[in-house]
Amino acid sequence: MKVIFFNRQHELDKLIRLVFTEPNMITFIYGPINSGKTALMMELTRRLSDEYVAFYINLRRTPVMSYDDFIDVLFSVEFRSKVKTLKEAVSLILSAGKEVLGFPIPTPILEGIIREKKPKNAFAYIATLIEEVKKAGKKPILILDELQVIGDLKINGPLIYELFNFFVHLTKERHLSHVFVVTSDSLFIDKVYNEAMLQGRAEYFLVDDFDRETAVEFLKNQGFSINEAELVWEYFGGKPVYLVESIKHKDELKEWCESQLRLRVQAVNALIHGRKSLARLLKEFQDKEEIPFNGVISRPLRRLVKANILFVDPLKGVVRPQGKLELLAIRKALKLKPNVET
Repeated sequence: MKVIFFNRQHELDKLIRLVFTEPNMITFIYGPINSGKTALMMELTRRLSDEYVAFYINLRRTPVMSYDDFIDVLFSVEFRSKVKTLKEAVSLILSAGKEVLGFPIPTPILEGIIREKKPKNAFAYIATLIEEVKKAGKKPILILDELQVIGDLKINGPLIYELFNFFVHLTKERHLSHVFVVTSDSLFIDKVYNEAMLQGRAEYFLVDDFDRETAVEFLKNQGFSINEAELVWEYFGGKPVYLVESIKHKDELKEWCESQLRLRVQAVNALIHGRKSLARLLKEFQDKEEIPFNGVISRPLRRLVKANILFVDPLKGVVRPQGKLELLAIRKALKLKPNVET
């Protein structure tokens, strides 16, 4: 775990200062795929004092296709048979440590929430539980990982907007809990930010890949020569997951780097085959590393973001490849299709 957090102290310090303040804003923790967002939030939880308790909701844990699936993710299966009252649920949280995976809930209340299929009932219970936890002397934090997986789920209308209204209630209205929404799908948060009218109610927090100096220093600390470290940088940039993986392949470093690029080129080729609009958009990266984003989400852009080829940074107003590997793959794939129309 320590290698993942190499030189992330700046981000951690900012987050720690944030949670020391009164809850007032929803915080979007966003960044390109595999930049270390989830691991950063886990490290934040680990470093906080015992007066804090983080409710961690992992929406990647299981497919969420229905209201019942969503309820299963919110309310911990592990705790359901252990509490019979709200007071017991609070006691369980207080004894569970700094991280709780889901919300404990008495079975009768859960059955009513499932039967009536009204998300507001689930949110009302969570708000009451968090309020009681706070009264007991704890400072609650709510972390939702990969929330975009429920972006299209509808229960009497889009669930996502009702959920964000609840987050506003927890933060700006009641100041009960900090709320962190972690996602690599920046188009999702840009859409929610604008359509749910979150201006003044939410803020962006970018967790990006490492810069060159940090990436090379990390690899040198792992026993890489400067030439080996530069080779990894040329293929993968500062993508944390690849920096860590490169340690396993140090003895066949060049071959491994080339194999990863070859696989990514194949993925880009498969995606743009027969789709000139996608190829035309990618063609803009033949001699640029980023292009302006004006807020217009075209179908090709959406497709390439969903495929984890491109990344949109709404705060900086740019579109760029998800990483150095994707940039190289785009350029190689386009060389195989030189007659792409402009």
